[in-house]
Amino acid sequence: MTYVVTVDTCIPADAPEMDPLQRVGAVAILENGLDSVDGIDGPDDMEVDVLEKIVAVYPGGALLKVFVDAPALEFAEDAVRSVVGELLERSELLGDWTIDRCEVELHPDLAQESLAAADGPDAPPEDPASRKAFHAERHADGDVASPYDAEAKAKAVRARMLALSDDLRSFPLVMFGVPDEEEEGGDYEFSVSPENARLAAGALVYATDLMVDELFEDVQVLTQEETNVGECEGPLWVLEHLPERYALQYDAVFARRFLVTVIAMTTRFTNGSFGQLSCVAEELALRLLLNETSATLELFGLLDDGLSAALESFADNVYEDMDHEWLYDGSMDGIDESDAGVTLGVAPMGFGAWFTPFSEDRFVHPSAVDEPEGGE
Repeated sequence: MTYVVTVDTCIPADAPEMDPLQRVGAVAILENGLDSVDGIDGPDDMEVDVLEKIVAVYPGGALLKVFVDAPALEFAEDAVRSVVGELLERSELLGDWTIDRCEVELHPDLAQESLAAADGPDAPPEDPASRKAFHAERHADGDVASPYDAEAKAKAVRARMLALSDDLRSFPLVMFGVPDEEEEGGDYEFSVSPENARLAAGALVYATDLMVDELFEDVQVLTQEETNVGECEGPLWVLEHLPERYALQYDAVFARRFLVTVIAMTTRFTNGSFGQLSCVAEELALRLLLNETSATLELFGLLDDGLSAALESFADNVYEDMDHEWLYDGSMDGIDESDAGVTLGVAPMGFGAWFTPFSEDRFVHPSAVDEPEGGE
């Protein structure tokens, strides 16, 4: 089956960041090296086929998405780690780069299929979460570095989220429910603490990276199957959580537009330029991002009442209204396409208008915006 292996490679800690010319060179080396690999031989005549790759280089390293056909998840991870490691070693320019992460982001369906495919005395734990942790701790040679420590992992993730909180430049802590120091006479009894607000902000940035990765994989699945979410047989991460009534219209083209919308929206979150949500697609994207954030915090045992309150305050402050929730109400099926919605005061939400800006001063990425009427 097909697995998407994510590889984080980084320049040495003491090395200066790459300039634009060096980044172009790194892209060429990595892409040409991966293009030269069709298959990877493994033990017992097992072969892993390399189907596709995506290379994104930034000043401090590169992020690779390698699509492979392998008998099981473990073989996919080990094969890609081996190939990328050898590629770095053979390159004079990238020889001192390190592989900080090489793993498949487990979807529940993929996890169960992978569990069924692996067997024997060296098979990993049966529980998918433990299995993922088991392989995340492995060295390139396949040895287990140490037992998985859930408490230590949670502590590390929490520290990482706090470090990322400053990246959410468009939103001050008051957006998360922290009292405004300049306001007098406010009721602070049920306010959110600054630490919880920072953790919530960092968790949103952390979840953004996960959600974008998952959307890339959804796009790949729909493209390969030439189908839509409603008829897709492969596992999907994000798009299956959009309103079910339009599942047959969520094809690969839609998926790419939605991915671009998510990237455009979250870029405005982090570069300080965010003003308001621009369209229905962004309202839905924020809903999915908030769900991803809560699920990630809960996964590491970090979600408590304070963080839930911070995320709720953020949602209340960013959303202008909650009309998009009608799209999830089965009893209101069709209201978004009829005059009844106008009668009830619901903003236009028909599927054909999801990427249409709410007003002329709202930004929708050119790659996602609806075609003008009369256009080809």
